[in-house]
Amino acid sequence: MAVILEASDLIKSYGETHALAGVSLEVQAGEALAIMGASGSGKSTLLHVLAGILAPDAGTVALHAPKGTVSVGELNDAARSALRRDTFGFVFQQGLLIPELTAIENAALPLMLRGVPRPEAEQRAAQWLATLGLSGLEQRRIGQLSGGQAQRVAVARAQVIEPLVVFADEPTGALDSTTSAEVMDALIGSTTGRGRTLVVVTHDEGIAARCSRVVRLRDGHIVETRSHVAGMDYIQTPAGAATATMPPPPAPVERPASAPRGDAR
Repeated sequence: MAVILEASDLIKSYGETHALAGVSLEVQAGEALAIMGASGSGKSTLLHVLAGILAPDAGTVALHAPKGTVSVGELNDAARSALRRDTFGFVFQQGLLIPELTAIENAALPLMLRGVPRPEAEQRAAQWLATLGLSGLEQRRIGQLSGGQAQRVAVARAQVIEPLVVFADEPTGALDSTTSAEVMDALIGSTTGRGRTLVVVTHDEGIAARCSRVVRLRDGHIVETRSHVAGMDYIQTPAGAATATMPPPPAPVERPASAPRGDAR
């Protein structure tokens, strides 16, 4: 796979706290990468720096786009805003949808901000809403949707510009387990299922297990990288080379004892 995002020696501090303390990371085109860690480990800061929401104090982020390499951290605020509008998609924990707008208006908004005429923008948004199982709900406002439906509108909004990378920050954190699985189905199917790249911050091991690679942070450092390839888990820590392990087998299914047979006479 080709590298689409390349971060080198990222440092980001908030006062005396080092959210990122020299993080280097490559994101492969077409992969689903999960970033995990305890609260305060730097995982959301890393996502925000990769996405150009925050500029690092030091270090670089390079986006290897089809039209050439872009140094994300060196862009000014206006250029980073344009990058987020035109090249990246975002799904956040609470969706950050506009409650006064309908589902189709929310999904079409990124296109209209780029100057696409409203009828065309809404047509493309409707196609994405239909793809994500929301046909017939286009004219509902966000308050008239379930939590899972609203998050799928957020996924449609992220995908409507056909982004190179979708960034998701705890996209299922406010949902129950069943709805979380449905939203992740939609998110993975609409990104890596179409050859796009997904970077997701999560605390949910089940969500991370659905990604092809997991990076764990602690105190602003990457402490482990786990890749899942061809049924094997490859684990790498800063101290040593990668080791391969088989994932644990599923738990045995408890079966009831057979009923005693009757007398065959």
